[in-house]
Amino acid sequence: MIETIYLAQPRGFCAGVERAIAIVDLALKKWDCPVWVNHEIVHNRTVVESFRSRGVVFSDDVEAIPENAVFILSAHGTAPSFRKRAEARGIKIIDATCPLVTKVHWEAQKFHTDGFKIFYIGQKEHQESIGVMDVAPMTLIENFADIEALERDETEKVVVLSQTTLSVDDTNAMAAKLKEKIPHLREPGDLCYATQNRQDAVKVLSETCDYIVVIGSPNSSNSNKMVVTAKQNSIDSKLYDNADEIPNNIFEFKNLGLTSGASVPDSLVMPVIEKAKTFNPNVKVEIVLTKDESGLSFPLPLELRA
Repeated sequence: MIETIYLAQPRGFCAGVERAIAIVDLALKKWDCPVWVNHEIVHNRTVVESFRSRGVVFSDDVEAIPENAVFILSAHGTAPSFRKRAEARGIKIIDATCPLVTKVHWEAQKFHTDGFKIFYIGQKEHQESIGVMDVAPMTLIENFADIEALERDETEKVVVLSQTTLSVDDTNAMAAKLKEKIPHLREPGDLCYATQNRQDAVKVLSETCDYIVVIGSPNSSNSNKMVVTAKQNSIDSKLYDNADEIPNNIFEFKNLGLTSGASVPDSLVMPVIEKAKTFNPNVKVEIVLTKDESGLSFPLPLELRA
């Protein structure tokens, strides 16, 4: 029977997600015109459906966007070629790309201009990777097999960039393996602070808990990697979109860890505690603080600043 819930802190929304959601919300209030968003603004089903209920249209079809619409680029970043197609139509564009993703775009452009060969550790079908890999020519690394297949590279200038939401341990391990073949490889370090902090919190939960619940949507890379982190630390874990998805037998664990991905509102986390109380009204909730993110924020685009 559940006795204690260890609640991770930090968890949930990161500064980039808070900024992206605020951009869509402010756009709805400021402009009396259709609001369209390229891709999902963040990878969370509840957030997306909430905006859709307010009239936001999520679409990757540039040609379908009305000329009088506001078009918001998602937090994951957008391929430059896609943005140019939208700009060519004269549509009003608001960029909600997370600044940490924008940093990787800048790095890709700069290193390419400076004559570097670029390797990119990422997931081929992820929106962030699609955007970055459109910035400049680069070689995708998805797993260790991709590294094994590479020939030794004597190119004088070589750099490795990475998707910001990957497993910290796996990405570092792949970068280290790549460096064995290319000792002079440069590593700017692109993993998002929120990705790092939430995975570190899972590691701490793993020292105490019998099972870790991660709240997040299936298409959220950083949420999925938190489950991976728990299992790498010998604790079973699973991703759930909300409390209703959690089976009752999970609350048979005595010490339950609870956290959420960087695109998850806390309104989806608190119902898990309420559900636990139906099995044990006296369940204790202990906050496990591993990093203070309270002072972190990113500025809004100029068009939306008061």
